Amino acid sequence: MPVKLRLQRHGKKGKPFFWIVAADTRAKRDGKFLEKLGIYNPNTNPATIELDVDGAVKWLQNGAQPTDTARAILSYKGALLKKHLAVGVKKGALTEEQAEEKFQAWLEEKEGKIGAKKDSLAKAKDEEKAKALEAEKEANAKREAEFKEAEEAEAKAAAEAEAAANAEATEETAEEQTEGEAEAATEDKKEA
Repeated sequence: MPVKLRLQRHGKKGKPFFWIVAADTRAKRDGKFLEKLGIYNPNTNPATIELDVDGAVKWLQNGAQPTDTARAILSYKGALLKKHLAVGVKKGALTEEQAEEKFQAWLEEKEGKIGAKKDSLAKAKDEEKAKALEAEKEANAKREAEFKEAEEAEAKAAAEAEAAANAEATEETAEEQTEGEAEAATEDKKEA
């Protein structure tokens, strides 16, 4: 029975979530499988991958063929390297301890790279947040300045209107006074 290591799709539309399984090649993509080896979630950044490396190596040693995507995931998690080292141990090129040492060194290096990527993503996110906050502060300051200008213009217009009203009132009283004086002068002339 030919066996493949492949992805089995789960999740909802637009949000795929995959199981990494060992399945008969004749089985449907999402159908019957022999063993679940792990999960793969491409919706996160970086993608979440959990894999039973020893189980995957066992299936690879028994002749299971991974699909292209499954091969990339197995390589990313070190299953192919572990199989390669196991072949070296079987041939006598290195000891079990040396193989385990090499695998652990590779895992530590890989974790360092993943940690660096997570840090850079977090840093970029923080910078983006800071930039957005700065832009919002600028917009608020601009909005406040425009509001103050509008208030000042409104106050200035009100003051000018009040001054104009006062000027008109002064003119009217001056006209009344001049009319009163003119009437008084005419009355004085009439009396004289």
